[in-house]
Amino acid sequence: MNFRIDPFKHEVVVNPKYADKTWKILEHAIREIYNHKSSRLSFQQLYRYAYNMVLHGSGEKLYSGLVSTMKSLLQEMCKCIEAAYGGSFLEELNTKWIDHNKALQIIGEILLYMDRTFIPRTHKTPIRELGINLWRDNVIHSSNIQTRLLNTLLELILGERTGEVINRGLMRNTTKMLMELGSSVYQEDLEKPFIEVSSDFYGLKSQEFIERSNCGDYLKEAERCLNEEIARVSHYLDAQSEAKITNVVEKEMIANHMLRLLHMENSGLVKMLLDDKFEDLGRMYSLFYRVPNGLSMIRDAMTSHIRNTGEQLVTDPEKLKNPLEFVDSLLQKRDKYEKIISFAFNNDKTFQNAFNSSFKYFINLNPCSPEYISLFLDEKLRKGLKRVKEDDIEIVLDNVMRLFRYLQEKDLFEKYYKKHLAKRLLSGKTIFDDAESSLILKLKTECGCQFTSKLESMFTDMKTSQDAMQGFYAAHGAELGNGPMLVVQVLTACSWSTKSGITCNLPPELSVLSEKFRSYYLGKHKGRRLSWQTNMGTADLKAIFGNGQKYQLNVSTYQMCILMLFNNADCLSYKEIDQATEIPSSDLKRCLQSLACVKGKNVLRKEPTSKNIEEDDAFSVNDKFTSKLRKVKIRTVVAQKESEPEKQETRQRVEEARKPQIDAAIVRIMKSRKVLDHKNVIAEVTKQLQSRFLTNTGDIKKQLESLIEREFLERDTTDSQLYRYLNTIP
Repeated sequence: MNFRIDPFKHEVVVNPKYADKTWKILEHAIREIYNHKSSRLSFQQLYRYAYNMVLHGSGEKLYSGLVSTMKSLLQEMCKCIEAAYGGSFLEELNTKWIDHNKALQIIGEILLYMDRTFIPRTHKTPIRELGINLWRDNVIHSSNIQTRLLNTLLELILGERTGEVINRGLMRNTTKMLMELGSSVYQEDLEKPFIEVSSDFYGLKSQEFIERSNCGDYLKEAERCLNEEIARVSHYLDAQSEAKITNVVEKEMIANHMLRLLHMENSGLVKMLLDDKFEDLGRMYSLFYRVPNGLSMIRDAMTSHIRNTGEQLVTDPEKLKNPLEFVDSLLQKRDKYEKIISFAFNNDKTFQNAFNSSFKYFINLNPCSPEYISLFLDEKLRKGLKRVKEDDIEIVLDNVMRLFRYLQEKDLFEKYYKKHLAKRLLSGKTIFDDAESSLILKLKTECGCQFTSKLESMFTDMKTSQDAMQGFYAAHGAELGNGPMLVVQVLTACSWSTKSGITCNLPPELSVLSEKFRSYYLGKHKGRRLSWQTNMGTADLKAIFGNGQKYQLNVSTYQMCILMLFNNADCLSYKEIDQATEIPSSDLKRCLQSLACVKGKNVLRKEPTSKNIEEDDAFSVNDKFTSKLRKVKIRTVVAQKESEPEKQETRQRVEEARKPQIDAAIVRIMKSRKVLDHKNVIAEVTKQLQSRFLTNTGDIKKQLESLIEREFLERDTTDSQLYRYLNTIP
């Protein structure tokens, strides 16, 4: 069997005066709690009283009584706070706030049953929240406290900004109280006025400070203010205030003065760049980074400065006189700004791109740049890298390659580099074969194998020439005896910068030996032709002067031909030397100048004495020649850079070499696309060839017409701007 036990039912009769009597006990207890006399109270008994009131239907009386009592007590607190004088105002406010919170906690425990049952059922405000709201409405928003509190807080913040020491703990407790009263209270009662006052403060401060300081000092002050505000937020303001106050500082201290700061005389961006002010530049970058368009303004100003100074550099007549100094200046400028971008501008890619674009702009303003960069390399690879570590050699080559990448006319550089490489190889003056190979590999990686195929062929020719000479002396060494020794480099004509039609009469001893080698070589290689390039050779001569001193002279082939004439003559005129050697006039004058006019190398004597060679001059051996060295190198006096006619000739050869490249690009494009309009043909060709040279629209048009004439292409019959590729090519 199942039994159910029900509670004993009887009607409970409550004394009508019970609720009033019980409330008076609870009201007295609440007042005692606020008066710090809670130790004399029995919380268990008080809890039971509150419990019974709710249980017997007096929850409304208990709740309304609590509200009215707390209001009364808070109004008394408010009077005490208002009575506080000066600096004790905030202290009193914080003390009363702490007391109120402690009282709320105790009251909440006593009225726990009401808080958990009656309040949720009747949708009333919970005790804790009720106490917060009553504090807000009766204390913080009272007419005598609200404005005074705001003014006190703002005055303390202003004092701290001007160097005063304030009680940050007290400030933190006060702002924390406002935040506990609700985000809207904090925002309306403190944050909004704080932001408005700060905007006025920093607006005035920035105007005053910028008038009496330079750019670097102003940026330091702006950075200090920004950091100070961030620290202020972390110490006693809400974290969400940070973005708002930093925006104020950024706007008033930075954004409103960017142009003036950038162009400030004797201290702005340009002055910082010139003086390598890495710290100031880094500070400017980090501050301008925080405001809209800040970095673009720095970047534009930097670009303008680099272009202007770069243009001055590449057009400076003094710099242009010396190719080595010219390239050194370019490298120094590039290194300078790469360091600035790396250390001051956080290695910003947009700044790197702007710098590269600027460098590319001004380096190509000087049509001599390709030649000068090649001359710089020539000097380094001849002797400039002696006693330099391998890693440092790579650094030099990498630096030059960075300049090379800026060149638009890379094919012009190739011409000059091939010419200078030929001289190094033929004179035996390249001292770093590994460096030469490394550079060619870098060029190959940058521009492709077509760019370096002829350069690589030059090294191949040098190797095969050694093999040819070994074979020649193995076959004819016995019959040659102790006569002159001949070393021949056999060069592939299409790979070397050779000149055709140059004649020079060799001394009889060498002429016979040269013919023997010709016969030997052509016998080994049927169908080939040999053309002597005497302008590219060197010779070692043994010389004995009047004082009996013996020297070994290292000279060019032309100089050797001149000096050998004096074995059979004491004095020769310019015209006699010219007729005997048939050396081209310009080369002959330079050779004679190097032999007779260079101090310490003047193995010949010239009459009359002067620095220039004239056709009426006479020459004889300088019997008084002496030198500390037994081996004397006599270089031909040559212009390190090309003369204007030589430059024009080189450019004409380059432009002729470009035509088949433009043709090939057009055919590749049209073969792939079949039909293409004129505008797109120009764009595609320019894009394909930009790694070698900057194409001219007029040159592309000429080659289009040439291809039409040769029936590679045809114009559309209805649209003259449209080209069609012809599949059948005669």
